[in-house]
Amino acid sequence: MFSTNPFDDDKLREECGVFGIAGAEDAAALTALGLHALQHRGQEAAGICSYDGTQFHTHRAMGHIAGNFDRDEVIRALPGDVAVGHVRYSTTGETALRNVQPLYAELSSGGFAVAHNGNLSNAMRLRRDLVRAGSIFQSTSDTETIIHLVATSSYRTLLDRFIDALKQVEGAYSLICMTPEGMIACRDPLGIRPLVMGRLGDSVIFASESVALDVVGATYEREVDPGELVIVQNGEIRSIRPFAPQAARPCIFEWVYFSRPDSIADERSIYSVRKAIGAQLAIEDPVDADLVIPVPDSGTPAAIGYAQESGIPFELGIIRSHYVGRTFIQPRDEVRHLGVKLKHNANSALIKGKRVVLIDDSIVRGTTSLKIVQMMRDAGATEVHMRIASPPTRHSCFYGVDTPERAKLLAAKHDTQGMRDYIHADSLAFVSIDGLYKALGEEGRAKIRPKYCDACFTGDYPTTLTDQDDVSAVDQFAMLEERVS
Repeated sequence: MFSTNPFDDDKLREECGVFGIAGAEDAAALTALGLHALQHRGQEAAGICSYDGTQFHTHRAMGHIAGNFDRDEVIRALPGDVAVGHVRYSTTGETALRNVQPLYAELSSGGFAVAHNGNLSNAMRLRRDLVRAGSIFQSTSDTETIIHLVATSSYRTLLDRFIDALKQVEGAYSLICMTPEGMIACRDPLGIRPLVMGRLGDSVIFASESVALDVVGATYEREVDPGELVIVQNGEIRSIRPFAPQAARPCIFEWVYFSRPDSIADERSIYSVRKAIGAQLAIEDPVDADLVIPVPDSGTPAAIGYAQESGIPFELGIIRSHYVGRTFIQPRDEVRHLGVKLKHNANSALIKGKRVVLIDDSIVRGTTSLKIVQMMRDAGATEVHMRIASPPTRHSCFYGVDTPERAKLLAAKHDTQGMRDYIHADSLAFVSIDGLYKALGEEGRAKIRPKYCDACFTGDYPTTLTDQDDVSAVDQFAMLEERVS
């Protein structure tokens, strides 16, 4: 797998990206273009499923959209005016072709294809119950649980069976489903994962981000609301809301890192919000320095905002190569270390003798921050100050983000001073949780009903975590058994 991010070994992994279109002559080709725009959300595997009015056609592959879906013979093998696609980074289930989406199954009502962004927090328990009742799973993905719940539901219509399935799952999901009866797009009742809707002529499009609509020339219409199901059937669109209303809790990290900066969410530019976060960071944690330098590419908008607010010049002090995928595996540590500079290199002529402020979006394990601070010192920086455009990431995500286990999160083990010592910076500061909310137009974080899911920062999970609680109970039982023995 090739990466588009030179610092991807120490980032929270983007969840997944979904794209669906109904009523377009070149549905599969348009889906491939839309998935190109969502490639940053998942870089392990990709798939497209189309429907020609009679049959479903599927092509799934490991790797990027480019190289797998840019060949005429592949697109010609996906006929039909309806298609759904998916780019994946595994958050549950192994990295294998059987887990690549869209997942497809033949149900009693006909074919059923589903693409899922998010993670079900009770999938393991549901899976155990389904297997005991006779279900046979073909993948290790939590998404397949939805298919089996639909297949085993006692309701009469496919739509009612689908709603019955959704009422049994917990956690986060944005789903695009394709059936002989039409396309269904929906979000979980809290709207944790994003999903937008657009138009291209007479066709209807759903996508994880608005940038995918831009790429195919579609017009953005609106977000799919939390808890809403949008059904597209024979050119007609209808909306139903089968869940009890709840206060939405969309993922705040979409604003910090996951979404592309040229996307629009909640009627606001992701880019402008990231600049506002950088400006808030400069207000909260100013420092005397000569240059503001972004960690490419995710730190760039926040660095611009920090520079504009602080009056310190913005410069590109780290130059990244756009032509390098994974680091070459080398036989000796000394040679392997040199491979880092294939991806990114310090602009020494600019940095030498300067006090620099490095701006990044987050610190996860801290290994990348350590390397970058050392890179600045090797380039001749006299002081290296690090500013982070998010609060410390102290907790794991269970809603579709591949977060390292909590013990590996630097902020879970150290306070800010301990983290500063670990990365060898002259100073280290994070934007406050209230500051992050202020950059999003709020007065601060509401203690009782915050507007966003910020569990990775606060540990305040908006749903029950059934599978995690089950694992914890097993671990505690094993420890007790060990003590008794």
